[in-house]
Formats: sequence, structure tokens, C-alpha cells
Amino acid sequence: MRARYGVPLTLTAVGAAGLAYAAGFEVRSFRLRRVTVPVLPQGMRPLRVLQVSDIHMVSGQSKKQRWLQSLAGLRPDFVINTGDNLSDPEGVPETLDALGPLMEFPGAYVFGSNDYYGPKLRNPARYLFERVQGRHGLNGNAPVVGAVHNPWEELRDAFDAAGWVGLSNCRGRLKLEGIEIALTGLDDPHIKRDRYAEVAGGPESGADLSLAVVHAPYLRSLDAFAADGYPLILAGHTHGGQLCIPFYGALVTNCDLDPDRVKGLSTHTAAGRTSFLHVSAGCGTNRYTPVRFACPPEATLLTLTARP
Repeated sequence: MRARYGVPLTLTAVGAAGLAYAAGFEVRSFRLRRVTVPVLPQGMRPLRVLQVSDIHMVSGQSKKQRWLQSLAGLRPDFVINTGDNLSDPEGVPETLDALGPLMEFPGAYVFGSNDYYGPKLRNPARYLFERVQGRHGLNGNAPVVGAVHNPWEELRDAFDAAGWVGLSNCRGRLKLEGIEIALTGLDDPHIKRDRYAEVAGGPESGADLSLAVVHAPYLRSLDAFAADGYPLILAGHTHGGQLCIPFYGALVTNCDLDPDRVKGLSTHTAAGRTSFLHVSAGCGTNRYTPVRFACPPEATLLTLTARP
């Protein structure tokens, strides 16, 4: 009996232990990523930017709320929210409660598909099939029918009331004690809401720094931002792969970005110009797949320093 059943039982036990770890511990093991990016003009003081992304708030996630509130203790110069705040139509009050202390700082935001629409139960293996077939979101799949509409307007109104700058196919500016940051953003490419023609033209003259912001790092958006000469692009969406293989990395990115750049700092080149790209692995998950493995939930503190 041992020869016949020993290995399957062992694999089952290992699988069960991995699932328990992914769902019971790692998904709540919040981390802070620290990154230094040399993009400022010579002589400018360093700037500390806190990026939060993919919160996917579900009612009752009190530990996530407390952790997000604690990030205000970092005292960033400004905050960038790269979308997918919701995973529950009832989650707006808890999302705003979690972000409340951060909304006391200057900030800007874009929305992701899950801010607009509630998630649907689906087979996680579909992400692998879609990657092989080159299909991602509405870029390769049929439009979703019968989607739950999230109350994103409430989120927008609260962010705007706090002074955060909405960047969904818009430009905006932040003023920080004599420093002007120009921001250019896109609505979510994952559901084809991006309209780059409405914000094209590259960095603004007169600003001390120009940044580009988008939820999902689709190559068409990254190409446009890099070709226009933005020194730094901030994005989220990928969840860092969410279920990764130790010592190997991510299998999927849920967009057409390559898995090698699924999270963290890298570069992107288009039309002979190169931009820094930072992709946040985010701090949440879809409510129907509340697991992470070899990819802890995170926020990022980016310290922007002078170019060499």
C-alpha cells in the first residue's frame, strides 16, 4: 500500500500545506518595497513617493486596512494610487477608511477595471491559457456580460475632495513646497479605456519632473509613454504574478508585459528612448482567488534622486 499510495498522498499533503500557507499567511503578510530611481534634475532634493495599488478591498479585511493606514507614518512627499481599489461593491467605506491617513498627503490616482466592475468567479487556469493564446482582458476576449457595477463614483468623489488628482486620460500637477510635478495618466488599458491621443505630447515644460501613470502596463501604453520621453512610468495590475514558483518567478502577468518585469523596477525602451518602469505587485487579490504564493502583498516607497 505504501508503494502504491505513498507518493500521491505526499503530494496531496504538500499541496494542501502550500494552499494553507498561500491563503492563510502570505496573502496577509504585507511588505514595503523600497526603490531608488535617479530621475530628478541635478540639484533637486530627493522626493519620496508612496505607490499603493490593487487593494481589492473586501468588507471585513481589517488587517489590510490597518496596514494601509500605518503607511502614513512614512511621511511621503506624495502618493500615487494605481487602481483596482475594490473587489466588493460594499467595500468603498472601508477602502476610504484605510486610505484616509494617506489622503492627507498630496496624491494622484488612476482607476483599474475592478474599480468599475466587480470580479466574476473564473478558473484561475484561464490566465495561463490566455497568455498562451495572446488574449488578455477585453484586448483579446469578448466583452463581459452581466458584470456587477462598482460604485466607483463614490471613490472618485472622495479622492477629489481630498485634493488627489484624477489622471484617467488626463494630465494634472502637484505642487510640493516650490516643486511642481506634472503627471500624465491613462484609464485602464485592460478594458480598452485608454485614450493616449487625449494626453499625448510628452512631459510638460515648466515642471520640475513629469511622471506617467497607468493601471495595467500594456505594451502600447508603455511604448507611448517611453517614446514621448517620460523618465518614470508607474503601473500595477499584475499582482506580481500572484502565484509564483520559488526561484523561478511569475508565470503570468494578465497583460502583454513579459513575466521578467512583472513587478519591481525595470526599464522600457521605445523609439530610441528609455524610461524607468515600476510595476507594483499590489496588496490585494481578487475576492474569488484570495491566495498568494512566493509573492507577498506590497506597497512601494520610491525615493527619486538626481540623475547621474
